[in-house]
Order: sequence, then structure tokens, then C-alpha cells
Amino acid sequence: SKTKHNEVAPGQHEMAPIYCDANTANDQNQLVMETMKKVAERHGLVCLLHEKPFAGVNGSGKHVNWSLSTDTGENLFSPGKTPSQNAVFLLFLAAFVKGVDEYQELLRCSVAFAGNDHRLGAPAIISVFLGSELQSIIDAIVGESDYTETERKTLRIGVDVLPSIPQDTTDRNRTSPVAFTGNKFEFRMPGSSQSIAGPVTVLNTIMAEELSRFYAVLKEAPDFNKALHDLVRKAFIEHGRIIFNGNGYEEAWVEEAARRGLANLRSTADALPTYVLPKNVELMMKHGVYTKEEMFSRHEIHMEKYRKVIHIEAATMVDMVQHEILNAASEYESKLCETMLRQHEAAPCHVEKSLANSIGILNDKLLEQTVTLKTALETAPVGASGEEEMRYYHDVVAADMDAVRDTVDRLETLTAGKYWPYPTFYDLLFSV
Repeated sequence: SKTKHNEVAPGQHEMAPIYCDANTANDQNQLVMETMKKVAERHGLVCLLHEKPFAGVNGSGKHVNWSLSTDTGENLFSPGKTPSQNAVFLLFLAAFVKGVDEYQELLRCSVAFAGNDHRLGAPAIISVFLGSELQSIIDAIVGESDYTETERKTLRIGVDVLPSIPQDTTDRNRTSPVAFTGNKFEFRMPGSSQSIAGPVTVLNTIMAEELSRFYAVLKEAPDFNKALHDLVRKAFIEHGRIIFNGNGYEEAWVEEAARRGLANLRSTADALPTYVLPKNVELMMKHGVYTKEEMFSRHEIHMEKYRKVIHIEAATMVDMVQHEILNAASEYESKLCETMLRQHEAAPCHVEKSLANSIGILNDKLLEQTVTLKTALETAPVGASGEEEMRYYHDVVAADMDAVRDTVDRLETLTAGKYWPYPTFYDLLFSV
């Protein structure tokens, strides 16, 4: 790894392993995660790979830098200096854009799990950022019109040379889930704890599908250059909706994406039902990645994992509140009341009275919310379909957990540190 530096959140760091082929990169990624956890433990620390360990603080993810090269090392996503090299680049670019658009739900599913829901939040819309340089080129191809900052009046694929495209443009748009960064695409949605195998498998498969379709069109074309130009132009016209160079966090983009017909799968419960759409099953079967039975098996496993993770986290939360937090808050409230009784004649005790009243109200509220959460766990549907159970855990259990967490966070800010039974946010964030 050449890149190692602090990130935005306290105690948060980035490490970027040096690129290599996909299989090796995946193995190295798994080894790196295991090594970081072991090294942290040796130093009395804990390496948190959770996607969003602290509410309101930047989460953690993985940026998968993905490209394709020939067996001689030629990067097929690197804009060339000759018309033929440019034709290859634009062909592969068009195939990628087309594939991401057609299989956007499957790509979203590849990063859908409980931990990543906390980080991705909403919206969770797949889009491709290309930047102004490439956008102007695509506009010229689609419109068969002039494009700026070049001497040529129109752009013919396989005939003209492209204008210079800046390399290493990673930071031009940090809100895009899939961004072109000079000679590769950066998929930014994977979670920090997950294997990159799933997302890379999807990227490779959708690319293989689109290239096979392109080959079928071009292999016997009487006029190859014209067929190539028309094919690339058609792909950008029909799938340009997936290209978005603006702010992916703005509400205006949610509205615009809906107008374009793009999927906004905000949570794992929204995303996973699309995993077994006929087009996705057919894609994986066609290329020998998974059988139909394996696709549905993985679908069940992903849903079961989601339910189990939420169930374990919720049960742990109930235990923490019932056995520690309620008692700690009550103990501190009692201490405040004792202080008021001892000092009421000497001082007005406004602070103690206000604190005790606030803590009492919050503690009562927390008890009610915890009972609601515990009841939700005890009455979870049994025997329903996997999707129905997953939806219940998302809509009911996870929502109840959010309510409990919010009240506990407020209690923590009011309770004296020596009474709080767990490390505080301050301890966790600023003691490393």
C-alpha cells in the first residue's frame, strides 16, 4: 500500500492496496482486513470495520477501482492518442454505461447488507459520473454536432482523435457512486466490512454481457467504422439517463432520477427483492457465474443474514438498556435528588433540578421504547416468506432501534461520565 492517511472522522484511516488482477486483489483485501484487526489487538486497540459505528460521523467504505486490460497490459479504459485507440476506449466506455444502466439493481444488490444501510442512507441511486470532458464528447457523438475546445467540427469514432482527458480526477465529484477517474471506474458504494468479490463479480459479468452483444453486432458489419459509430451512439442515446455529473446528495437529484426512471433502492429490504429479477438470473446463468438454484439460494442467504444481524443487534441493545443504561440513569437521577435535598435551603439547585427532571423523562421514555423493541422481537413473523420477514425487520425492528438509540444518545449527554456504564462517544472518538 502506498496510500495511508487519516480520514475525516476521528480515528478513521484510509489504506489503498496497490492494484492488481481482480482475484488477487480480493484475496489481498481479505488478508488486509484480518491483519489490521490482529495488529490493532496487539496494540490494545480495536479495528472497527463497521460501516457506520457512530451516528452523525462519517462512515467507512471501500472504493473499488475497476478497469479492464488486455493480456499485454493495455488499459482498455485509457483514452488513446490515435483514432483506433479512441475507438476502443469509446466502445468499452459505451459498454460500461449501458451495462450499469441495464443492471443497476443488481449492482445495488451487490452492496446491500445491514451495516451498509447505516452508511449509504438515502438516496441510493446508481449513476455514472464522467466529468465535463467526456460529457462534451458524448454529447457530440449523440447529437452528431460540434463540440468545443477542439478544431474538429464533428467527432467520428475511429476517425478523429479525442481531446485530452485529465488523469487521476478522483476528487471531482465525491457524491457519485460510480465515477470515471481518468483510466478506470471507481465504485464507491461497497461497505468497509464486505468482501469486494460480489461487486467485482457483478461488474465483470455485466461488462462481459455488453461486450458479447457488441461483438454480435460488429463481427459481420460490412462497414465496420460506421457500424461502430452507430453502435456507440445508440448506446449513449438509450442509456445516457444513468450519466449524472451533479451532486448525488441533493433532493433535486432524487426527483430527477425518478423522472429518468432510475431505481432508488434506499435500503437492503428495498434492494434484495430485485436480486432475482429474471434479467439478473438470466445474466448470471448465461455466463456460467451462478445457476438459477444458486441465485435463489444466495438470495435467501442474503435475506437471512440481514434478518439475523438486525435481530442480534436489537437483542443486544435491549440487554444493554435493561441491565445497564436504565439503572445508570436512575442512579444519577437519584444522586441529583439527594443533592437537592441536602442543599435546598442553602442554594436553589436549578441545575440539579433541571437535569433530574430531564433524565427522569428520558428514562421513562427509554423504558417504553425498549419494551416496544423487545415486543417487536418477540412477535417477529415466523413462517412468512423471506422477503416479508426482511421487510418486517427493516420497517419495525430497525425503526424501533433507531428510536431507542436516539433516546440513549440524549441520555448520554446528560449523565455524568462516571455513572455511564459504557465508553462515551468522547472516549471512543478522541482517545486514540
